[in-house]
Amino acid sequence: MKKKMFLASLVALSMGFVACSDDDEKTPQGIEDDTQSALVCVEQIIDGCLDISDEVGTAKIGDPYDLFKSGQTEKALYSVESWYSWHSREDYSNNIRSIRNAYFGTRDGKVAPASLATVIKANNAQLDTQVRNAIDEAVRAIEAIPHPFRNNIGDPAVKTAMDACEMLNETLEDLKGYIQRTAKVNTDAVLQPVLETYVNDVVLPTYKDLKEKNAALYAAAKAFADAPSDRLFENVCEAWLEAREPWETSEAFLFGPVDALGLDPNMDSWPLDQEAIVNILNSGEFDNLTWGDGDDDDAIEAVQSVRGFHTMEFLAFKNGEARTINGGTSTDPKDLDYTASNAKSWGNYMVQVGKLLQQDAELLYESWTQSYEGGKAYKDLFLNHSIGSEDEDE
Repeated sequence: MKKKMFLASLVALSMGFVACSDDDEKTPQGIEDDTQSALVCVEQIIDGCLDISDEVGTAKIGDPYDLFKSGQTEKALYSVESWYSWHSREDYSNNIRSIRNAYFGTRDGKVAPASLATVIKANNAQLDTQVRNAIDEAVRAIEAIPHPFRNNIGDPAVKTAMDACEMLNETLEDLKGYIQRTAKVNTDAVLQPVLETYVNDVVLPTYKDLKEKNAALYAAAKAFADAPSDRLFENVCEAWLEAREPWETSEAFLFGPVDALGLDPNMDSWPLDQEAIVNILNSGEFDNLTWGDGDDDDAIEAVQSVRGFHTMEFLAFKNGEARTINGGTSTDPKDLDYTASNAKSWGNYMVQVGKLLQQDAELLYESWTQSYEGGKAYKDLFLNHSIGSEDEDE
């Protein structure tokens, strides 16, 4: 959902800092102290959880709610993420499950032996219970919002969900503080196995799943473009829903390559520029869907607003259902229909977006597992508590 700019991230990386935390204060290269310990990476894990719990409560849910309460009803409706598919609540609850996965060290709701949950339970059972309860309550509160969220922005359940996310955020702050000040917990001997589990059992399988499901989405888009039909529109929608799950359950770890390489906004920028999308459909020109290192922030953001998951969502869904090849004649950018006159361009656009999603997911997985910007795999940098150093590829 966020529009995090690639250029700003490059500036941070180019300064030669050591440590895997994205906090404002970082240790300069060459200084040996405990900021290069496993604790720094655990802090990064928790910071990622804090970021998404705050975003879900204050932005994804909170922004539409605040607009609605201030009387800006139409603006509130169009600020709801994933409203074309009516998949908002599922997206948001999966964001919270990404926190659970990071804390449990698994993707299935079980607790791994080498996980933050196991460490905290052994040393502070009350805090562990508080964290688990806060995660569960946030998921329950989000799923209790009447469906679809876009049509129920003013429901009291929305404020309850916002409050639950705020409580989760406060609990995660308590968790971070406890780990930082507890000597028997914040050692490499205790935390390094947690990092190993987190990377190998949560991050890498999630990104592998994303890569495979984005490839399936691309294949579905190509099949539709080759022979448009209602059934193939449905197939694209199903593939989109499948691909969304690993993406949304990755949002507790939006650091490293996904941030620095601009892959988060590439794949998930919101809101879209619907008028620009319609202009692309009308022109059939797709050359400007990519950006390069020399582009400025405004140019990058403009490109990211016409590609990614939500552009594919716009092209595949309407009012929570798969589009049909005879769905109507509207030319309104906010309510555009697939028609005989735009059919070829529509299919080509879906293929272009699908290809870019596949490429971004492949780059993300390969950056973690093979090589990050020509150096070591990011998993190795993370597990060694070091990114950004000049000798990382030696």
